[in-house]
Amino acid sequence: MESRTTSRRNFLALSMGLPLGAALAACGTSGPGSTSTSGGGGGGATASYWYLSTEPQEGVRRRTMERFNQANPNGKIVGTTFQNDAFKTKIKTAIGAGEAPTIIWGWGGGGLRSYVQAGQVEDLTSWFDENAAVKDKLFPSSFGAATVDGKIYAIPCETMQPIVLYYDKRAFEKIGAEPPQSWGDIMDLVPKFNAKGIAPFSLGGQSRWTNMMWLEFLFDRMGGPEVFQAVFDAEKDAWSNPVAIDALTKMQDLIKADGFIKGFSSITADSNADQALLYTGKAAMMLHGGWTYGGMKQDGGDFVSGGNLGYMNFPPIDGGKGDPGNTVGNPGQYMSISAKATAEQKEIAKKFFSTEVISDKSAEEWVGTGAVPVIKGSEKFFTGSEDADFLNFVVGIANNAKVFQQSWDQALSPTAAEVLLDNIAKLFQLSIGPQEFATNMNAVIGK
Repeated sequence: MESRTTSRRNFLALSMGLPLGAALAACGTSGPGSTSTSGGGGGGATASYWYLSTEPQEGVRRRTMERFNQANPNGKIVGTTFQNDAFKTKIKTAIGAGEAPTIIWGWGGGGLRSYVQAGQVEDLTSWFDENAAVKDKLFPSSFGAATVDGKIYAIPCETMQPIVLYYDKRAFEKIGAEPPQSWGDIMDLVPKFNAKGIAPFSLGGQSRWTNMMWLEFLFDRMGGPEVFQAVFDAEKDAWSNPVAIDALTKMQDLIKADGFIKGFSSITADSNADQALLYTGKAAMMLHGGWTYGGMKQDGGDFVSGGNLGYMNFPPIDGGKGDPGNTVGNPGQYMSISAKATAEQKEIAKKFFSTEVISDKSAEEWVGTGAVPVIKGSEKFFTGSEDADFLNFVVGIANNAKVFQQSWDQALSPTAAEVLLDNIAKLFQLSIGPQEFATNMNAVIGK
C-alpha cells in the first residue's frame, strides 16, 4: 500500500460526492465455463476476455463483444464466463501465474493496485492522452478506481450501481407498516414480519460479500466515512475504533433477533436465490446492489412491472454521525489489458475499448437492464423507459451523496479483502464476536 497521503487522496477521489459518474461496481452474479465468440470466418489474432455471467448483464457483455467481432473479423475477441466467486479465484490465480486473459475485467481499487505492483497490467495513461475523445465519453469520477500512483491502468466501463435497500410493498401492507426510516424502525419491524411468517430480510450469505454491504452502511451511518478511511490508510488498530465495535455489535443484534431468513449462510447470491426470496414474498426486504433490479424485473414475473418493488437509500442510525445521504459501492466496472498479451492482442483490446465498450448501443443496452451507464449522455435513453423511476433514483443517489465509498473488498488489497470476507462470514454465523473480528482484521491492516 502506498503512503497515507497518496492513498487518502486516491480513496477520496472515489468517495467524495462527485456528479453522476460516482458509481458502483456490480459484484454481479453468474455461471462458469461458457466460451463464446461471434462472426464467421476471418483469420488474424484473437484476444481473450473473461467476464461475469448471469442475465441480464451477461447478455449485454456478450452482445457488445459480438458486435465488435462482426465489425473486426480479422481481430476477434473470445469470451469466457464465470460466476462471481469463481471468477475472483480464477483471475487471481491466472494473473499470478502470468496467464491472464488479454482483457482483465474487474472492479478497480485494491485488486487493480496489486496487479500493477506485480507488473501484470498495461499502463494506459499515454493511450488515454492520445485518445482524449474516449476519455471524455466517460465520467471523470469513474477514473479514481482505475488510477494507481497517478497513472491509469483500466478503462471504466458498464454501470454505476449503488447498494439499495429494496422492499416488497405487499409485505408491508400485510403488517400495516411503512418502510424503515431509521435503524430503530428496522429492529421494530423484525418481530412484526416474523410473526406473519415473512423473513424480515433476504440474504445470500454464502457469497460473503453480500454480508459486507450491511457493515459498510453501519460503519458509515454511525461514524461517517472516516471510520473505514482509517483502515484504508493503514492506521494501527483502526478496526478497534469504538464506532466499529458498536456497529459490529448492532449487526449481531439484528442477526440474533432473526432479522434474516433462516439458513441465510447457505444461500448464494450467484444463483439469484436471495432475489427470488424477495419477489416471491418470502422476505420483506433485501440490501443489495443496483444490478439486482434487472434480475428481479426479468425473473420476478410482475413483481417489478406490477409496482410491488420499493427501493430507498439505507436509513440513518439513531445517534449516528454519518450523513444519511451517503452511499457505498464502486465507481464502475473496469477493463485492463494484460502486460503479457502480444502486441496484436493489445491492439485488439484497445480497439474494443475505443469502439463498442463506449458505444451508444452499449449504453442503451445497459439502460435496458435497469442500470445507469458510466457513459456520458446515457440519460437520453431514460426517456420512455419503463425503468425511468429507478434509473433517476440511482442518478439521484450518486449526485446527492457527499461520500460514495468504494466497496471494502475492492478498496483493500486482495490479501486483506479475503481475510475481511472470511471474518465477516464468521461474524454473521455468530462464531466470533466484535472484539475478535477487530483483532483478526487489525492483523492484516496495510497488507
